[in-house]
Amino acid sequence: MYDLPLFPLNTVLFPGMQLKLHIFEERYKLMIRRCIHDETPFGVILIRSGREALGPVAITHDVGCTAKIIEVQKLPFDRMNIVAVGQRRFRVRGLDHSKPYLLGDVEYFAPRDDDKPAMRRFGRSLRPLIIRYLEILASAEKVDFDPELIPRSPKSLAQIAAILLQADNAQKQELLRQDTMAQLLNLLVEIYRLETMLLGMRLNPPDDDFNIGPFSSN
Repeated sequence: MYDLPLFPLNTVLFPGMQLKLHIFEERYKLMIRRCIHDETPFGVILIRSGREALGPVAITHDVGCTAKIIEVQKLPFDRMNIVAVGQRRFRVRGLDHSKPYLLGDVEYFAPRDDDKPAMRRFGRSLRPLIIRYLEILASAEKVDFDPELIPRSPKSLAQIAAILLQADNAQKQELLRQDTMAQLLNLLVEIYRLETMLLGMRLNPPDDDFNIGPFSSN
């Protein structure tokens, strides 16, 4: 159990993912200064409900990711722009409101890779889906994309797939909280199948005369 400064945001952070933040509230200036001085991370945790980042109306999820500060740009009035990178998943076991910012008693975890045959099977399904997903995005943006840049190992695929996915926070949070690598890869396959189909339809909508026929009342 550790005391980890928590930053509630409308963002889901994954290990290996970069995060850019503008720090302007006094409580978070204090928190980030402490993290910089002590060379320690802070935790990013998704707000479940409520508009405020911290307070009685804000409710957060119980799984987040630590963020290591890698770049700081100092601004007037002690404001800062920071760049951080995600490191470790954690579960919140308790909260401490004794400081201006939130502290969490957290337990670190990583998805277990205890079913390697399933990991390889899901990885073989996931890689072409990631490639197709990125090909659609690259075509829309009129940029080149090299599919050989996509890794082949299941764990690396899971990491990059989670970072690249343009989905809602509920889906991303579900990915972050998975306990096993096989479960994570399986969920990524399901999400990428759906998102690739929807993305293709959104960027290349059917013609006006497209007709799939009448619907049954049953």
